[in-house]
Amino acid sequence: MKTFRVKKTAPKRESGARNSKGIFKGGIFRLIFRVLKLVFIVFVAGSLILVLLFRFVNPPITFLMIQRGFERRADGKEWKIDKQWKSFDEIADPMKRAAVAAEDQTFLENHGFDFNAMEKAYKKNERSKKLIGGSTISQQTAKNVFLWPGRSFVRKGFEAWFTLLMEVFWGKKRIMEVYLNVIEMGDGIYGVEAASQAYFHKSAHDLNNYQAAAIASVWPSPLKYSVTDPSDYVRHRQYLIRKNMRRLGPLDF
Repeated sequence: MKTFRVKKTAPKRESGARNSKGIFKGGIFRLIFRVLKLVFIVFVAGSLILVLLFRFVNPPITFLMIQRGFERRADGKEWKIDKQWKSFDEIADPMKRAAVAAEDQTFLENHGFDFNAMEKAYKKNERSKKLIGGSTISQQTAKNVFLWPGRSFVRKGFEAWFTLLMEVFWGKKRIMEVYLNVIEMGDGIYGVEAASQAYFHKSAHDLNNYQAAAIASVWPSPLKYSVTDPSDYVRHRQYLIRKNMRRLGPLDF
């Protein structure tokens, strides 16, 4: 008579382990998604609040000013941030026209971006080791006020975002006012009022065409070039700026 043995099988735990791992991975992904979503919401809300705040409150300091201050200390110099805020109407019209003539001749027409200038800059940078920029005044203001110095795709992305917000909530008049008050004008010198006092011993309200063009001619390298002792390159740049100023005529803000 044959006997049959019943084999006892252990309970299958592998599938349960796999399920628990799947649940664990799914939970991690959901957590990461929620964190990223929260970071995105905080960034958007925070940037909106900051842009709206600076629509009415003048930016007290920028990342570049702080960086330059530490660089001066590293060189054994004293901390220096020379700036005096002037409202839009307190800045001479030639200075506004010089800024547009030098940096962004489509400023009043564009919506924060000049894609033709960006394309030209990209093609020139491909052929030359000396990098040039195609940024508008709005983009430069976004970089100066809200971001850190440097070149990276991440910073450029943030720059584009803040540029759009400024164009929507500030308008061209406020953008020009902030730009002319925070831009670097020399070693520890920021804004057209401090530059005007340092180089011409007068208020930015009283700048004439030649003086405004001289100040604008050293952008964007005011630590390399001199307003009061211009090189041949800077003199030629001043000539071109004055020529463009005459062509632009009065600006309708």
